Amino acid sequence: ISGNIIAPESPEEWEDGDQGRWLHFTGVGDLSLSGGGIVDGRGHQWWAGACEDENCTSYRQHEVAPMALHFEDCQDVSVKGLTLQNSQRQHLVFTRCYNVEANYLRVTSPEYSPGTAGVLVVSSTNVHIKDDLFSVGGDCVSIVGNCSDVRLRAISCGPGLGISIGGLGENQSNHKIEKIKTDTMFISNTKNGVRVKTYEDGCGFARKVKFAQIMMRNVANPIVIDQHYSAANRGTQCGTPNGSAVAVENINYIDITGTSATERAVTFACSDAMPCRRLYLDGVNLTTAGGGSTSAFCHQAFGKHVGDVLPESCLGKEDFVQLQAAPTTGDAQDGEDAADW
Repeated sequence: ISGNIIAPESPEEWEDGDQGRWLHFTGVGDLSLSGGGIVDGRGHQWWAGACEDENCTSYRQHEVAPMALHFEDCQDVSVKGLTLQNSQRQHLVFTRCYNVEANYLRVTSPEYSPGTAGVLVVSSTNVHIKDDLFSVGGDCVSIVGNCSDVRLRAISCGPGLGISIGGLGENQSNHKIEKIKTDTMFISNTKNGVRVKTYEDGCGFARKVKFAQIMMRNVANPIVIDQHYSAANRGTQCGTPNGSAVAVENINYIDITGTSATERAVTFACSDAMPCRRLYLDGVNLTTAGGGSTSAFCHQAFGKHVGDVLPESCLGKEDFVQLQAAPTTGDAQDGEDAADW
């Protein structure tokens, strides 16, 4: 792609059969998209229709707003060197794909554009996202469904909502996320930094996740685990609301430094039914923009830290949770195998 690909500007110009997708590849293998071209979704009218107030502090995403570039059931895909901008919804989506690269991309949309994630990875395996710049209204990168072996490296993110795993377990589903590695990232002026979020009525797990070598600047919530993303409180295919939840364990935070836009820099709001286990902090140093101290909040969060961390760790000791919670879903120890996956 060496020129510009431009979408119709008005939602009314889209035929009913085309709604929800624009550039859509399905069941394709050995495909490479490269060049210095621009894919422009011209999504301003879609965003205006989604916003529920003048400043778009709340919105309802149009269910059939197109995704700009969507790969579904594909393998051996490379997207490189493109500019993706102003998508109506997500800019780049991989659904049930295997062996994917998304490198040297520039992905931009205004901060006020609702739901305009940079890259959305859905139930895909062996995904490498590196050397990319994201400045969007949604998550810079979002990982959902059943994913494994996803690597993010050399990423600039901001503004936007940060890097997100989940929400997992939506609509009482069973989602399994593991072997996610991020390193060498710069996150600035975002609503969140690195976040794991799960629905209370879901099941499955998020485990073997490594967030490392990340510089934060003016990030509102630098480190977040939120297992109360939805308070639906219904029975699930895994059991009852009081007996199951998405298990979050073996999450490593290593060499994460910089500034928080809020006094609370770390939030581990974990489930009573399935507490967070084997959380690991090493080299975390987050202050306010003025150099002041920050705080951490923990609820049912267990693990350990190495050396001095700022804010001071509030993690409970692991031996306590082992007496309270269900058996672990894996055999990894805190931090020990982080370099191996």
